Amino acid sequence: MEQLEAIIGNVSNFIWGPPLLILVVGTGLFLTFRLGFLQFRMLPYSLKLAFSKNQDKKSDGDISHFQALMTALAATVGTGNIVGVATAVLLGGPGAVFWMWITALVGMATKYAEAILAVKYRVKDKNGEMSGGPMYYLERGLKQKWLGVLFAIFGAIAAFGIGNMVQSNSVSGVMQSTFSVPPVVTGIIITIFTALVILGGIKSIGRVTAYFVPIMALFYLIAGLIVLIMNASIVPDALALIFSDAFTGEAAAGGAIGTVIRWGVARGVFSNEAGLGSAPIAAAAAKTDYPGRQALVSMTQVFIDTIIICSITGITIVMGGLYTEGAEGNALTSITFEHFLGPIGSIIVAIGLLLFAYSTILGWSYYGEKCFTYLFSESIVKYYRYAFVVAVFIGSVTTIDIVWGIADVMNGLMALPNLIGLLGLSGVVVAETKKFLDVVKEEKKQKREGSTS
Repeated sequence: MEQLEAIIGNVSNFIWGPPLLILVVGTGLFLTFRLGFLQFRMLPYSLKLAFSKNQDKKSDGDISHFQALMTALAATVGTGNIVGVATAVLLGGPGAVFWMWITALVGMATKYAEAILAVKYRVKDKNGEMSGGPMYYLERGLKQKWLGVLFAIFGAIAAFGIGNMVQSNSVSGVMQSTFSVPPVVTGIIITIFTALVILGGIKSIGRVTAYFVPIMALFYLIAGLIVLIMNASIVPDALALIFSDAFTGEAAAGGAIGTVIRWGVARGVFSNEAGLGSAPIAAAAAKTDYPGRQALVSMTQVFIDTIIICSITGITIVMGGLYTEGAEGNALTSITFEHFLGPIGSIIVAIGLLLFAYSTILGWSYYGEKCFTYLFSESIVKYYRYAFVVAVFIGSVTTIDIVWGIADVMNGLMALPNLIGLLGLSGVVVAETKKFLDVVKEEKKQKREGSTS
């Protein structure tokens, strides 16, 4: 078993090596230039769309813009925001945080392109629900169904691993180490709560995540902001270290600038999933009149996940300076928060991990469902949901290192067909964008005329 784990680990390191990371960031840069730096020009409008009270209720779709965004955020705001950032700083030094930001900024263009294609090429299934994502735009847009099938296979497996068992295992581990709750008890509770939500399908998931995710994110953000405000005098020094180390690599292993970039990019992608093709599956379910409107909303997911939430973790860890003392992953984040806030700090991190992991289970349950439906048919949905719920319990009470490894490989493999689709259909993305920006221009003109009349 140990030998198999080692082999899977080597495969994972190869897949997540420089070639894939360069392809992910390169695709984001390519789309950034093709779209005329849209993510910067349209960010205020995008945030306004995402959080507007006047959500589109008339257009085709199953859930609102906001619910689609929260479902995608549920899946991406996870252990990567706590453990992933800590790992990036540990292995790449403080400068890795800067490269996480750069990855996110170009990743916003990638996420925008994924969503616009997901809505454009979505279909209505036999149950009357929308189905979309990379498998559909690879088949219907790029005319390469085999790539769509590959993506769905990789996504279906990843959903049970990184999107399910790995997360429930993290929850039971945190509950046992912090609150002395036996894994079986945690497993039963989290399984029941998962079943209550996902057995109702995307409309149920959308309703729950629309309430749960903002509260979850705010809880962690407020705790982090308290740390930053209480220690405002050392924030400038931490930021200066992040920026200087990003280009020197002095704190990285061996003092290599390549190490800083690699870990910053790798953990940035791991956290916001831009380019992996997961989030557009949720975007395809949104009620929207134009693909571009939902794409702008989806784009904000990367901004919220990495530029806001990951920054809280990253800056706090750099301020604490404990990353040189050998702690790993969530332990580093935990002892850093405890360093600034006392014993309550580690409890905050534990609760954050609990909430983030559970939200990931909800989001990925829908991604996996749509991948399985694409590979088989709508008739499998009921059985898939039952199996997913059972897997939550299994993950809570077993050691699953090998599952993590396999799922990590599948997660990386998802990106390959998806990125091929994004590059091949970039012309469609540009055309749809131009069409929608003309609509936005006309809407603003009508609003100005209406306010003056």
